[in-house]
Amino acid sequence: MGSSTIDVNERNNKKLEDLVAPWRLKPLKSYCIKNTNLIDVLDGTTKAKAYIFIENGIISRIEFGKSTVVNRDVYEVIDGTGKFVTPGLFDNHVHMAAVTGELDLNKLATMPKAIGLLRIRYTMEASLARGFTTVRDCGGIEGYIKAAVNDGSMIGPRMITCGHAISQTGGHGDLRAAHLPASAFDSCSCHYGQVGVVADGVGECYRAAREEFRRGADFVKMMAGGGVASPTDKISNLQFCPDEISALVNVAKTYHTYVTAHAYTPEAIQTCIKLGVKGIEHGNLLDEATAELMSELGCYLTPTLVTYKIMASDQFGSFLGKLNSEKNAEVLDQGIETIKIAQRKGVKICFGSDLLGPLAGYQTQEFFIRGKVQTAQDVLLSATVTPAEMNGLADKLGQVKQGFIADLLLMHSNPLENITVLDEPESNLIMIMKEGRIYKENF
Repeated sequence: MGSSTIDVNERNNKKLEDLVAPWRLKPLKSYCIKNTNLIDVLDGTTKAKAYIFIENGIISRIEFGKSTVVNRDVYEVIDGTGKFVTPGLFDNHVHMAAVTGELDLNKLATMPKAIGLLRIRYTMEASLARGFTTVRDCGGIEGYIKAAVNDGSMIGPRMITCGHAISQTGGHGDLRAAHLPASAFDSCSCHYGQVGVVADGVGECYRAAREEFRRGADFVKMMAGGGVASPTDKISNLQFCPDEISALVNVAKTYHTYVTAHAYTPEAIQTCIKLGVKGIEHGNLLDEATAELMSELGCYLTPTLVTYKIMASDQFGSFLGKLNSEKNAEVLDQGIETIKIAQRKGVKICFGSDLLGPLAGYQTQEFFIRGKVQTAQDVLLSATVTPAEMNGLADKLGQVKQGFIADLLLMHSNPLENITVLDEPESNLIMIMKEGRIYKENF
């Protein structure tokens, strides 16, 4: 028999870092996508015989011509012959925390937060699999989810977040049922995965915005008018008074960022942008005078046409309920006209989907809808360059360009010739690369 003495270090031969963080991202590889067709989103052109070199997660150089020599001892070669490379896609309006599992909006809104956290990986992984390497979450994602994506413990798109959207009492972000007083929710609201928080008055707006920044927000999202999915307001409602909106804008300025606002009507939009709000979400009832003002002030519009279409469909006809379905009908038909007006007036337009729960499976259908009224290049710009610019990332994301982060899609078809191929990720996407790491291969 051996010694009965226990050596506390005996056979402790596992790497400590593997025990502490088994999800750690693997070391980056160097790649060369050879002899491919590079989609230049800014020029709206396709550049043949491109050799795209990726090192340390960055596009290190791009060369053209089959005479390019690739050192296979350094680079893992990906054959792009006959294929097309675009920048990773950017959805500028999502709600990743609104997870699937329910066919009813009310049940989705009151889903226990713990259940939502267990399911969120499906929403995130599915979005990345559709080619969205970056998303801007407009309410619901906490800072720890964004951190988990960054450290590799969760797989999903890069996240730009506001934390919670800020709503007035009875506003679009206040999902409390009208038949109960606010006090009924005081002890239980923390158990729900809420999209919004409520703030009334200048002081509360200062506090609410600062709290979201304290917890990792990148920008402020406010509810400036009524909404389709909220229980106690009308589309025509103005929400927040001018001094409250100014308070939110002032706080955002101190963090060197911006405020974006949920708003449909010209009145709500103009109230916001005159006070310094830089983004408008949805904007379905936009008129020409308001679009001109947005253009003059350099504001960004993020329409989300697909959400109204899908909520009105037979497949999801019961999702909203009768009252909210009537509100959906108010804004559904005006969405296409909004795009036309914004285009004519030179408004900067971003791509957004805003689909909740199981509806998110139709995220890419926004490309199909936009293609009815925009050129393929304009649609691509809205899902790459323009949202990158809005979020201060124009020098890092949105283009296949030397020095940019290697967020790249390799696909069978050219979206400049037919934008609807981006609505067919299951069959069109061959490879998805985010920050120089491959998350999908289908060669």
